Amino acid sequence: MRNDQTRFCYTAFLGAGVVASGSLQHVVSTVKDTLDDRNLTQLLIFDDTTGKQIDVDFRGKTDDVLKRLGEQFGDLPGTEMNHQPSRRVGRPKLGVVSGEVTLLPKDWEWLKSQPGGASVTLRELVGDARRVGGKQSKIREAQEVTYHFMTAMAGNFHQYEEALRALYAGDLDRFYHCIDDWAPDIRNHIKRLAANAFPEGN
Repeated sequence: MRNDQTRFCYTAFLGAGVVASGSLQHVVSTVKDTLDDRNLTQLLIFDDTTGKQIDVDFRGKTDDVLKRLGEQFGDLPGTEMNHQPSRRVGRPKLGVVSGEVTLLPKDWEWLKSQPGGASVTLRELVGDARRVGGKQSKIREAQEVTYHFMTAMAGNFHQYEEALRALYAGDLDRFYHCIDDWAPDIRNHIKRLAANAFPEGN
């Protein structure tokens, strides 16, 4: 699951300043009600789950804009109904599937000697590997989201390339140092997007 700070969240920038942030409906309604047509043509709206800009056609009234967005995105993110599958009566299936595992004799001996036996130990090993892989995947995803936004909004900023190197090197202190004098709203948004981009302990 994505960080709750960015889940179903969009952020609108006018120049280097944040105009609105939240669900797409909230952002669109806010900027439509507060900005004139000239400023709307200069507005940039970003999907905070990807770091990428989205295109919004602001012609017409707010309802017209939201209707077009509904046609473009289907059910707008953040408003979908939470459909829960109906539960069947009876004992739930455990989901255990048998399969073939080929190991050396010494590996089988070690597995059998572990508390709970071979099956329990194998499930624990798989769970540990998935957790480690999940953390790495989360880091890579946050790095990519941050990269997309930084490239769009800070690509010509001082120390942009150095900040990118620090981002992908996992050097949080260096990353913060590089972006410290950037426009406050852009810098703070980058920090939010990059919240999961660094290994724990940084």
